[in-house]
Amino acid sequence: MIEQRQAAHGRRRSFVRPVMLALLLVAMTVPVYLLVVNSFKSQDDILGNPFSLPFGDLTFEYLANAVNSPQYNVIRSYGFTLFLVVVVDVLCILLAGPAAYAIARSLSRRSQLLLLYFLAGTFIPGAALVIPVIYVLRSVGLANTVAGLVAHDVASTLPVSIFLFVGFIRTIPASIDQAAMIDGAGRLRTFWTIIFPLMRPAVVTVLILNSIGIWNDFVSPQILLSPGSGRYTVTTAIYAGISQYSTDLTRVFPNLLLAVAPVVIFFVYMQRHIISGLTVGAVKG
Repeated sequence: MIEQRQAAHGRRRSFVRPVMLALLLVAMTVPVYLLVVNSFKSQDDILGNPFSLPFGDLTFEYLANAVNSPQYNVIRSYGFTLFLVVVVDVLCILLAGPAAYAIARSLSRRSQLLLLYFLAGTFIPGAALVIPVIYVLRSVGLANTVAGLVAHDVASTLPVSIFLFVGFIRTIPASIDQAAMIDGAGRLRTFWTIIFPLMRPAVVTVLILNSIGIWNDFVSPQILLSPGSGRYTVTTAIYAGISQYSTDLTRVFPNLLLAVAPVVIFFVYMQRHIISGLTVGAVKG
């Protein structure tokens, strides 16, 4: 009787899992499909047959118009957004790495309280911090500046980055540190020359999370950089351009496709590096 129940339970699980995966696949694939196919169709085709493939009326005209648009060009905003991603990632790694190393290698109560303090930042909604951040940036003279936006983005990425780094460093034997110190290396040199190279999977994961978050962020650049600054990220450029032509879907879909494509390509490429990094670590361990 028990074996029959277990067999029935196993059959239900084997049936539910493919159904849930199929539903998840549909939910994730349909929006991407609509975005891609409607980027090459006319307004009438989008409104009349949004799911149809544009075999006969396929045109790159609307995508070319989005690329060559003189106003709020998404392509031009790539450079500024990429600059933000690189600067924030570098500063985050430089700050989060040594901080996580100090916390992970310390067993004192102060260090654990410090880790809890950083973790508390992950539970605060980003939108709730925008107004206080504006007042802080005004008080230090960084309001409506790129430096102020970079400082905000770095601060917002530190909690998760430190948490991931601490968890990974604790899996690295402390005997490695002791051997380096016997050879005369200081704590900072030990971290950057020995521990940091072993953290490749964690570093790649942090880079992916931070890069995608910064690329897709809309609230922070929209509020901390006013339109008068003339600086547009990918998301704010889309908002500024599409808000004027919200009913013209031949502008909406191509611009959205141009905004999404780089981050999807980046994620697919970096995901391969995460898998290979984890595999190498497992073999060496």
